[in-house]
Amino acid sequence: MRRSRIRFALVAAVLAMALPLTACGTDSGGDSGIEVASATTVNTPVKQAVETDYDRNKFSKSTTIDNRWTPLKPGAQFVTEGGATVDGERIRRRVVFTVTDLTKVIDGVRSVVIWDRDYNNDVLVEAELAYFAQDDDGNVWQMGQYPEEYEDGKLVGTPAWIAGLEGAKPGILMRADPRLGTSDYSQGWGPAVEYADRAKVLKTGQKTCVTLGCYEDVLLTQEWDEADPAAKQLKYYAADVGNVRIGWSGADEEKETMILTRLGHLDAGELAQAREEATKLEQNAYKVLKNLYSRTQPAQHTP
Repeated sequence: MRRSRIRFALVAAVLAMALPLTACGTDSGGDSGIEVASATTVNTPVKQAVETDYDRNKFSKSTTIDNRWTPLKPGAQFVTEGGATVDGERIRRRVVFTVTDLTKVIDGVRSVVIWDRDYNNDVLVEAELAYFAQDDDGNVWQMGQYPEEYEDGKLVGTPAWIAGLEGAKPGILMRADPRLGTSDYSQGWGPAVEYADRAKVLKTGQKTCVTLGCYEDVLLTQEWDEADPAAKQLKYYAADVGNVRIGWSGADEEKETMILTRLGHLDAGELAQAREEATKLEQNAYKVLKNLYSRTQPAQHTP
């Protein structure tokens, strides 16, 4: 099952919000090992953003992504670690996620460029650029992805999609006010590469612990690929922090479990280096997927 590789979205400045408590286990299957508390608040009906609400004219401050559940501040970088089952073998997985100071116009909306690297047993298996923008109501939209997949150090796949091109449409990464009992929603639609992820709010008012501490008022969502709806990925979002844990449920063969292990903020030199590496990845996209990327403007440095 292929989903968005963007698993975690945190801001370094909110590290202090992690309570200094003992962390829970770091690699448990499904929900086990995760301390949760049922929500007691009854959520009242509220109008929720759906993919049909997308309006490119309502993104006046699109690169200021300060959604309570998914803040994305340039320079934030963090590491998440855990495990997954690949070809029947349990492997170590590590993800290095960086919010760059690059922006790119996607379908008329200037979007923040994310640089993401995935490692299996310390070997790079995927590098990706992803694009996000926040609308005027506070909903965060996923505008596209360019992943490079590697085997034995060689490029073997680039299942990219860009909103507005080849039939692709943007989707919702996070609603401004996620509530229980609301509809599921598209996280993006890329028919050329069969990208069709969906998500739904599962629980609110939860508690979970990771290496950096314990978080309360946690939002739990589940995601799935429309082609394989029985396999679910669970994501735990700490209020004013972002996604701090990933689990699984159902018939998910990969059984990926990840937790936040390190969080920091790049200094000027490190941010410049990240910008350079992300730019190199995009330059490769213009070569590998010329017919797609030639229809977009290059990303720009946006201090």
